[in-house]
Amino acid sequence: MEFRRARPADGPAIRDVARRSLGASYSLGPQAITSAIEEWYDEDRLATMLSDPDHVLFVADDAGQVVAFSESLVATANTATLLWLHVDPARRGEGIATDLFEATRGALEQLDVMNLRGRVLAENTGGNEFYGQRGFHQVGTDTVEIDGESYVENIYAESERWGREAIEAPDSRTVYVDHDNHERGSKATFHVVFSEREGDDRYGYFCSNCNTLALAMDSMGRIECESCGNVRKPVRWDAAYM
Repeated sequence: MEFRRARPADGPAIRDVARRSLGASYSLGPQAITSAIEEWYDEDRLATMLSDPDHVLFVADDAGQVVAFSESLVATANTATLLWLHVDPARRGEGIATDLFEATRGALEQLDVMNLRGRVLAENTGGNEFYGQRGFHQVGTDTVEIDGESYVENIYAESERWGREAIEAPDSRTVYVDHDNHERGSKATFHVVFSEREGDDRYGYFCSNCNTLALAMDSMGRIECESCGNVRKPVRWDAAYM
C-alpha cells in the first residue's frame, strides 16, 4: 500500500470513494450525496485544491487503485484541520484508515504543522470513536450544509499541550495564540491571544471554529466572531483585558 499526495488523474477514484463512503456512513439520500460530490470534488474544485499549498489531499494507493483518501486544510502556521477521511466500504477493517491518518499527519508535520484538529459529522459513530481512540477530545461543534440541509459536525483537538503560536494580526503586529488557554464558545472554543510570547497582556481571542481573530467585545463582555457567529459569553467581567 502506498500513501501519497493526490494527483489530477486520481479525480474519478476520489469521487467514487467519497460517494461510496458517504453512502455507507451517513443517512444521506442518493441526491444529497451526488450534490455533495459535485460541489466538493468536481474536476475544477479538485484542480484548485491540488494547486493550493494549504490544501493537502492524501490517497491510499493499492497497486494503482485509490481505496481511501484524506482532505486537510492548513489554517495557520502550525495548525491544520482534517476535514474528511474516506475509506472504500469494501476495504474497511484492514487498518487503512489508521495508516492513512498517520501518513497524513506525517505530511502535515513536514509542513511544520504540529497542531491537528479533526471534523466529523455527529451521526458518524465510527468516525467520532476514531478520534477518541487517538487521544482527541471534542472542543466544539459546527454545521455543514449538504444539498440544502444542515448537519452537525463535531470538532476534535488533540489533548496534548501546544503552547503559543505566532500569527499576524490585522494591524500587522505579531501576536500569539495560546492553544492551551481557551474558553467555551457557542460553536467552538476561543483561544486567548497574547501580545507577547511569554507575557500576560491579552490582545484578543482566536476563534477555533473558523480560525480567525475575534477582537470585538460588547459592554457586557460578550465576544462574537464576525466571520462565523461563534459567541463567547463571559463567566466574569473581563472587558479590561481587551
